[in-house]
Amino acid sequence: MTFSLSWACVLVGCISASLSGAYNLSDEFPPLWKESPGQLSDYSVENDKDIINPWNYSERIGMYKILLAQTARYFEKFAPENEQNILWGLPIHHGWQYHTGGLADPTHRTDCGHDSGDPLCIYVDSWWADLNYYLSTIPFLAAIDSGLMGVSADNIILLPPSKDQTNFCYNVSSCHSSFPEAMKMWNKFYKCAVSPSSSFDDLLKYMWDAYVSSLEFAHKNFQSRSKYYSKQEADFQSNWALLVDYLSPLLFPTTLDRVCEFQKGLPPWILVSGDQAHFISDFNDLQNKVLLGLKFLHTIHKYSASDRSQDLRRGRKGSSSISHNGKSTKEASGHHLGELTSPSPLSDRLQ
Repeated sequence: MTFSLSWACVLVGCISASLSGAYNLSDEFPPLWKESPGQLSDYSVENDKDIINPWNYSERIGMYKILLAQTARYFEKFAPENEQNILWGLPIHHGWQYHTGGLADPTHRTDCGHDSGDPLCIYVDSWWADLNYYLSTIPFLAAIDSGLMGVSADNIILLPPSKDQTNFCYNVSSCHSSFPEAMKMWNKFYKCAVSPSSSFDDLLKYMWDAYVSSLEFAHKNFQSRSKYYSKQEADFQSNWALLVDYLSPLLFPTTLDRVCEFQKGLPPWILVSGDQAHFISDFNDLQNKVLLGLKFLHTIHKYSASDRSQDLRRGRKGSSSISHNGKSTKEASGHHLGELTSPSPLSDRLQ
């Protein structure tokens, strides 16, 4: 994994270097950021409860907008104007998903998310939309559960999608019941955020731990969504998930400017058949290079994983032998075998 991690560092560094001097604040905010809800009172109310439809882009991005506003005071010590709030990565990436059409119905059986129908509609069969659900509703509801919003956990209800309702949670109690580990990790992050003694690196570690925890169920449960996309797009989705595995231990700073920089290297649309890495004429040079770099990262990781498996098999085969002091090889070199059997990246564990 060491070489793969080094390659991920190179990839991130190349993107940053290529965009040096291309910083433009006006381009950074997600689409429709200003028009979206900015407080809970902007949502509809039924029976004294705030009702949020997370299957509408404006309402989902509004959850992020509220979350960023409510956590701003905890990041003031790092920079003004909330620029160093590491939660910016969530809405910025969601805005890219909307801009590229990644939230629309990939089957085209409905006009959900397409210009011909309701462009704000988020479709439940979208791989990007389903993964993002766990990176929007769980952080949002965990913030309410942690007391950051100043409202009762019983006052917020999220609307379900048109199908597959059991794959999601809709309020604080159901999220705790269905995804207890993810809720716990986000609560830990918010506890760290409110602590005056927390460093920026402390916050990054807890945020990335929570981020990965949120995706554990989603990656596994929504793999079947890839069948609705071209092979090129499905491969990119897999490569993107792998990159996240490597960004986490790097503690990549998901601040406003860094994430916006990074995303300029991502594809500007959902890939279709014929879109081959490094040879897409309508992509700029950076986008082609990033696509090729992600493909290369996947190849490196694949062979690194194969090497780890071979080492593990050799270790198990030797564990039954007896060493000169009467102990098994496994007992004599337990520390070495422990390194061989350490958890592999999330994308491996969920295949």
